[in-house]
Amino acid sequence: MAKYQKSLYWHIRKIVIDHDDSDDVLQNTFIKVWKGLENFREESQLYTWMYRIATNEALTLLRQKQKAQTSSIHPIEYQLSKSLESDNYFKGDEIQLKLQQAILTLPEKQRIVFNMRYYDETPYEKMSEILETSVGALKASYHIAAKKIEEFLVNS
Repeated sequence: MAKYQKSLYWHIRKIVIDHDDSDDVLQNTFIKVWKGLENFREESQLYTWMYRIATNEALTLLRQKQKAQTSSIHPIEYQLSKSLESDNYFKGDEIQLKLQQAILTLPEKQRIVFNMRYYDETPYEKMSEILETSVGALKASYHIAAKKIEEFLVNS
């Protein structure tokens, strides 16, 4: 746990944005890892398996929030952006806030790929194992995401 806690937290935080939600998802991730250890087949590295669980848990939380927000006219990404603006734990400047807002305009998959590649410098091969997607598709997703972010930043 100690070895991966910080990197998993930040991976989750980039997906769900909110600090408290990130803590909850991290806790759920470690519970699932603990319960699933006896079934871990070592076909992938422990790190890869844990990141896959963390990603799935974070996405599940976002989907639950989206369902709970059925009365809201704003998509979950808008709410995440507003949450980021009022987050006491966010220590970035205005440029970093704009970048985060640009990232939140991306579709879910592109957002995850961009964060993993840009911030964590995760190799495409490792991402392919975590996200269970081909390297070619990940490269295309990253390229498209980078273009969309560039357009957002230029036009805002």
